[in-house]
Amino acid sequence: MPNTPWPEIRGGSWQRFRPLLELGRVSNLPTVWSNCLAGWLLAGGRGWDRFVVLCGAATLLYLGGMFLNDAFDVEFDRKYRPERPIVSGRIRSRTVWLLGAAWLTIGWLAAVGLGGSSWVPGTVLVLAIVTYDACHKHFSLAPWPMAGCRFLVYLLAGTAARTGIGPAVVLPALALAVYVLGLSYIARVERTSGSLRRWPWSLLIAPAALSLLTHGESGALIWATVAMQTGWLCWCFTGRTVPSLRFFRTGVSGLLAGIALVDLVAAIPAGAPAIPPFVVLFLLALALQRFAPAT
Repeated sequence: MPNTPWPEIRGGSWQRFRPLLELGRVSNLPTVWSNCLAGWLLAGGRGWDRFVVLCGAATLLYLGGMFLNDAFDVEFDRKYRPERPIVSGRIRSRTVWLLGAAWLTIGWLAAVGLGGSSWVPGTVLVLAIVTYDACHKHFSLAPWPMAGCRFLVYLLAGTAARTGIGPAVVLPALALAVYVLGLSYIARVERTSGSLRRWPWSLLIAPAALSLLTHGESGALIWATVAMQTGWLCWCFTGRTVPSLRFFRTGVSGLLAGIALVDLVAAIPAGAPAIPPFVVLFLLALALQRFAPAT
């Protein structure tokens, strides 16, 4: 393949734009927005204008982290993932470094602009993102800062809302972090075709377990949403054995889209009106995976 930033590929401007979608792993963005929505609802909400700024900040921080992820991973991708945009010659490494740093900086400024104590989770989130990007291919505990990133998005959302950070936000954020921790260990092995022990899969049930323990007596709505999220987990484990239904994502890609369902389970105490946005974000994540890989 020619060593140019934009090789000639049939498809014109779409193909030139596609490396940016791949670098940003934009199919996961709906789960970032669902994180923001869950944390914001759990903290009582507070003006949709602030929620839009919150989502904008989280989006930029996520994109910055994903761009820097590829920038740090060039040598790994050369060996295991030669199709990635930098090593395949579709975009220059320097461009990715500059864009990643720009997204992180602007996202941090937007987070700080939410006021109050938002600068604390916003700043720690940036540090966690950079730490993960720099270390995740060389450090066996790297999934922990990844889980911490999702935890911190909930906290940032809490600072943007009415009641701030409290147990109603922190406990679901911890359950999500446990889910992401298990998912990260599964993804780590999937990328290198290694063998996986069973314990990471057990971490994925933490959100459902917490919801039933804290709100199980609240009625059928809690149980229905937990059943939906648990059913999706089961599909991700076994769905690849059903050829006629393989258009639904399984494995790590399916589990990543399922973060939106984890957020639904967390936010269900807000009531039935909270359900449709999370379902839409879940379906959007699945649909976007057709255009940009989730991992």
